[in-house]
Amino acid sequence: MSAINRFHEVANDALVMISDHLPPDAKLTLVIYIPGNPEQDILFKGPGVDADEVVNTLRRRGGLSLDGDNAFKRGICDVIVGALAGGKQNNNPPPAEHWGQRFWDIGRAEGALQEELVSSLKKTVADLFYQVEAKHGPKAAAEYPSIAEAKALIAKLQA
Repeated sequence: MSAINRFHEVANDALVMISDHLPPDAKLTLVIYIPGNPEQDILFKGPGVDADEVVNTLRRRGGLSLDGDNAFKRGICDVIVGALAGGKQNNNPPPAEHWGQRFWDIGRAEGALQEELVSSLKKTVADLFYQVEAKHGPKAAAEYPSIAEAKALIAKLQA
């Protein structure tokens, strides 16, 4: 019997002995890891163990928190920001059934609203330009401060 198999047998026997002394509704999980060697990680989960509850217990008792910095959370935030940006630009949607779809949809809704506002602003500025031009001449309309400001904003939003 290999050392790994012997270890598994001893660990399993120990878990059985420990579980005999636990309250009836308690769940038992054993995790053994070697830093830098994830392929050698060992996980023993008792019957009915909910992985989310194990992670929540580690957060509460093991010092894990949402405030801590780790690559996993940074990666998730990057996906969320990317989905929001992709949605706003109406490109690169996530795969079907992907959890990032709702963030893409939020970005798309914001992008659609911005497009609608820009379209409305363009029409309003054009109407104002022609009204000022008719009343004061083309030079006055071109130099009208609110028209110039609105045209600059439109150009910025369309960039």
